Amino acid sequence: MWSQHDGCPAHYSLIAWRELHEKFQNRWIGLGDGPISWPAHSSDLTPLDFFLWGTLQDKVYKEVANTRQAVQQRIIAACVSISSDVIRVARQSVIKRIQCCIDSDGHYFEYLL
Repeated sequence: MWSQHDGCPAHYSLIAWRELHEKFQNRWIGLGDGPISWPAHSSDLTPLDFFLWGTLQDKVYKEVANTRQAVQQRIIAACVSISSDVIRVARQSVIKRIQCCIDSDGHYFEYLL
């Protein structure tokens, strides 16, 4: 198993670093601070990056939630509401994104999509 974290300031704390190192040894990816460096502004190649997080955020935060439980329920409802056709299209677009990344020598490619 691998762990990849984003650039959230809390992820740069010594406590977080120690926890990742203890649980994942040399199998975690961080923005310049982990055993495997993940460059800032790297390409969004996975459906989680280019599709799911934005889709869920739009659905979950469409209205203000007053409790943690309300947010959790909205996340579950948002996940359930994503159709298999939408998931299939997102999955298929991975191949196009990878080819664009190759064509641009690993540089920014979203403008090619």
